[in-house]
Amino acid sequence: MADSENLVSGKELETYFHECMPLFIALGDEMRLKIIEVLSHAARSGNPDGLNVNEITKQVSLSRPAISHHLKILKNSGLVNVRESGTSNYYRLTLRECTQQLMKLGFMVEKVLSPD
Repeated sequence: MADSENLVSGKELETYFHECMPLFIALGDEMRLKIIEVLSHAARSGNPDGLNVNEITKQVSLSRPAISHHLKILKNSGLVNVRESGTSNYYRLTLRECTQQLMKLGFMVEKVLSPD
């Protein structure tokens, strides 16, 4: 029999799933995934400070206002961080906490589906 402290209630799972919903929404759009790809490439290419909207717009086939809208959603979900420098905002990926959050949800689902 499983330890009572290892059991996850359906309500706990539902609550945590709702906490993760901004991540699912942010990751559920092809253009936002493209922006994540562009920011990932920038970080791997020696640009850890991120890119501004103009730099992202050059690599994604959307207008600046559309890019800004998608960046706001990514920022609100915790997938990107913004740093102000002069009149520009630089966006970079911040995946660690989001990855941990999704992993925790996965473990909770696993516990609910196989509690033994």
